[in-house]
Amino acid sequence: SAIIESLTGNTCRSPMAEAILQHLIDKMQLQDWHTDSAGLRDWNVGHEAQGRAQQLLQQHGMKTKHLSRIITVQDFYEFDYIFGMDESNILELQQMAQRLEPQPQCHVMLLGSFISRKEDEIIKDPYFSHGMGSFHAAYVQILESCQNFLK
Repeated sequence: SAIIESLTGNTCRSPMAEAILQHLIDKMQLQDWHTDSAGLRDWNVGHEAQGRAQQLLQQHGMKTKHLSRIITVQDFYEFDYIFGMDESNILELQQMAQRLEPQPQCHVMLLGSFISRKEDEIIKDPYFSHGMGSFHAAYVQILESCQNFLK
């Protein structure tokens, strides 16, 4: 199985999700799993993950060498799961998938749907927040989502 997290700018939530999921995949020794992240917009293509995201991952013993990229048509055929962080991501991803021929078999899902608390399903973009609080909140939601997904 394979996974991709797709987000708007691809520098905050999705690189954190990619690093967290890869960490869990390695820990569980799931050799045939591959994870990546991509954005829906090209604003940050080629940029590293946002500094606060990198700092938070390092605090938890993880790191990312991710460079932002935009999602491709091939991703819909290569990956089994494509995760978005909020409703607008999911809607756009579903619309992209519906326009493809042949229809891709991937599952387009809200990453937070693996959290049992409805109020935590949407993982808010921490980019425009001040300090680390929003990044920490996103980290906790992403970690729980990834752990539950792999179960």
